[in-house]
Amino acid sequence: MATTIEVNKQSVKQLLETGKEHPFVIPEYQRPYAWGCDEVQTLFDDLWDFTTSEGGGTDGNSTYFLGTIVSYENEHGEQEIIDGQQRITSLFLLLRAIYTSLQRIPDKSKEAKNFISQIEPALWRTDKLTGEVNFADILLKSKVLNNEGNEILKKILATGVTDPKAKDNYSKNYIKLQTLFAEASKTNPLMIYEFIYVVLNKAIILPITADTQDTALTIFSTLNDRGLPLSDADIFKAKIYNHLSSDEKTEFINKWKELDELAADVGESIQQLFYYYMFYLRAVEKDNNTTTPGIRKFYEGGENKYERLYQPELIDNLFVIVKLWSVVNKHEEYEDEKWTTDSDVLKALDILSAYPNEFWKYPVIIFYLTHRNEEDFANQFSKFLHKLIKELLTKYLLAPTINAVKSDILKLNVEIVSSTSPKFDFKPIDLAQLKDEIRTPHRNAVRMLLKILAYEKQDKLFPEKWEIEHIFPKKWQTNYFLNISDEVISEKVEHLGNKLPFEKRLNIIAGNGYFKKKQKEYAKSEIAITSSMSSLQFADWGLDDIAERDVRVSDEIIAILKRWDDEYRTASIPNVESGLSEEERAMLEKFKQMGLVK
Repeated sequence: MATTIEVNKQSVKQLLETGKEHPFVIPEYQRPYAWGCDEVQTLFDDLWDFTTSEGGGTDGNSTYFLGTIVSYENEHGEQEIIDGQQRITSLFLLLRAIYTSLQRIPDKSKEAKNFISQIEPALWRTDKLTGEVNFADILLKSKVLNNEGNEILKKILATGVTDPKAKDNYSKNYIKLQTLFAEASKTNPLMIYEFIYVVLNKAIILPITADTQDTALTIFSTLNDRGLPLSDADIFKAKIYNHLSSDEKTEFINKWKELDELAADVGESIQQLFYYYMFYLRAVEKDNNTTTPGIRKFYEGGENKYERLYQPELIDNLFVIVKLWSVVNKHEEYEDEKWTTDSDVLKALDILSAYPNEFWKYPVIIFYLTHRNEEDFANQFSKFLHKLIKELLTKYLLAPTINAVKSDILKLNVEIVSSTSPKFDFKPIDLAQLKDEIRTPHRNAVRMLLKILAYEKQDKLFPEKWEIEHIFPKKWQTNYFLNISDEVISEKVEHLGNKLPFEKRLNIIAGNGYFKKKQKEYAKSEIAITSSMSSLQFADWGLDDIAERDVRVSDEIIAILKRWDDEYRTASIPNVESGLSEEERAMLEKFKQMGLVK
C-alpha cells in the first residue's frame, strides 16, 4: 500500500481552524511541554519584529515561516502531533493571551471585535449556527502520561486564568506572553492590531500530514535535529498504559519511572532493554532468523497487535535485565542471588564485556532470564559463560565480523530456553591452529585476551580505567636495535607477547620508558600479571623476549579455552542422563565401567 503524505502551506488561523473537524492532540508517548520563557520571548520578538519590518503588517506581501508540524490522523479522527508540539502549544497560549487581553477592553473597537471573532474558532469549537463559543471544547489537548500539566493547559485555554505563582511551563509561558503583549500594547498601540493580524494570517506553518503513525515517525526522524527524538519505548509506554485498567495505571507509571532511572544508572536505556528482551522473546518463539526485525515492528506484530507488550511479566523481566547489567557494569551484589558474588561468573562477564560487538549479550540475557532461579545456577552460569567466551573469541580471531557468529548465536538462543547446558552448534575449530592468531590478534580482541590471561592469576576485577601497555614502547629510539628495520620492530611491538593490562594512572607515569625504568610502576599495579613483571631479571626487554612470551601466552590461552570446553562438555552429561529411564541409566553405567563411554 502506497504511503500518503499531505503538505499544504497554511496560516496559523487556517491550520488551527482545521481542529474543528480533527482536534489536535499531544499523544501519551510525547515528553512534557518543555519550552520556557526564553523560547516564547524569542517567538514573540520574532513575530513583532516581522510585523514592524518592511513587508510585514497588513500592507506587505511577505510572510513569516514558523516551521513544520508533523502529524497523522489517528483512529479517533484526531490530528496526533508527532513533531511540533512545542510550537503549536505555544501558539495556542499566545492566542489565548491575546484573546484574554482583548476581552478585557471595556469599550471594544471594531478591530478588537474582529480579532476576537477570528481567534475564537481557532481555539475552541463554536456553534455553526449561532457562533457561540464552547470554551470547554478546546481544539488542543495534551495526553502526555503522568503529567499534571495536561489539566493546567486545559484550564488556561478554557478560562484564561492561571496561578501567578505556578512553576509549570504552561503557566509561566502564558503569564510571560500576557506581559509581552501588554507591554507592546502600551509602547506601540498603533501596531498591536497589525501584530495580531500577522500572527493569524501571515505567520505560516507547513503541516505535514501522514497516513499512518509509522510514516509520521519516519518523517519526524528525518526532519528532527533538535534534542532527543521520540523513541520506540515512548510509544510502547503509551500502548501499555492505555491497555491497563484505571487501578493499574498509577503503579505502571511508577514502575516505568523507576525502570528508566535504574537503566540510566547502569548505562542502559529503556529502549535498549526492549531490544534485549526482543531476543529473549524470539528465542522463546523459536525464531532464529538472521534478519533482525525493527524493534517497533517486532512488538507491534504477533497474532494480536502489540500483544507482546501486554504480557503481564514484561515489565518485571525488564527489571531482571537491569539487575543483570547492574552486576556487569557496576559490580553490584545481591544477597538473594549468590552468583553476584561468584568470582568465576564475575570474571567471565568482565571478559565478555570486552568482546567487540553486542552479540554476546543476547545469549547471556536469555540464560539469566530463563535459568536464574534454578539450583546451582552460579556453577551452571559460569560454565556456560566460559564456553561462550571460547566460541566467540575463537570465531573472532579467525573472522572479526558480526556475521561470523550471528546465525550461531541465534540458534544458541533458542537452545538456551530449554536447557542449562544448551548445544553450541558452532563450527568446530582446532585450538592448536590458533596460535598465530593469538600472537598477532585483531586489535579489538586484545583486551579480551589480556583479561583471560589476567584472571587466571587473580579474582579481583580490573579497575574501571585501564589501558593496554606495550612493554617495549611503541615509540623507540631508532638506534635501539641495529640492523633491524622499523617495519619488523613495529610489527613485533603489536604482538600479544608485548602487551599487558595496566591501570591508566600508572601507565601515564610509566610513559614510553624502557623496561627497566617501567618496572617500578609495574610493581604498583593491582593486576597480577602486570605486577609480576616487576620482578623479572632482564637486562632489558627486546624482540627475543617478545617472541618467547608470545609462545608462552598463546599456549596458556589455548590451555584455558580447552579446559573451559572440557568442563562444559562434562557438565552437560548429567542433563543427558536425567532424561533416561532407570534401565537406560544402568546400561549407561555398565558401558562406563567397560570403558566404552566416558
